[in-house]
Amino acid sequence: MSPSPSPVSAPSPALRVLFFGHLPQWTGAAEVVWPVPNPPTVAALLESLYEEWPSLRAADPSLQVAVDLAYASRDAAVREGAEVAVMPPVQGG
Repeated sequence: MSPSPSPVSAPSPALRVLFFGHLPQWTGAAEVVWPVPNPPTVAALLESLYEEWPSLRAADPSLQVAVDLAYASRDAAVREGAEVAVMPPVQGG
C-alpha cells in the first residue's frame, strides 16, 4: 500500500511535493507532504507517486522534476525537508 498524501501534517521524515500545470487536476492537490522514499532518489519518489496516482505514469517520459529549485535527474537524491516540483514539459512561444 502506498503512503497517503497529507496536505496538513508531515510524516517523519517528509518532503514537500508540488504539482504544476495540469498535474494538480490528476492528483487533486497542488501540494502534498510525502514520505522520503527508500532509496531517497527522484526515481523512487516518482514510483511512489505513480502508485498513489496511476495517471501520472502516462506522463513519465515528459515530466520534469526540480529539487530545491534546481532541475534534477532521476538518480538525484532527495532529502528530508526538500521541496520537489513535478512539472509537465515547459512550452513557450
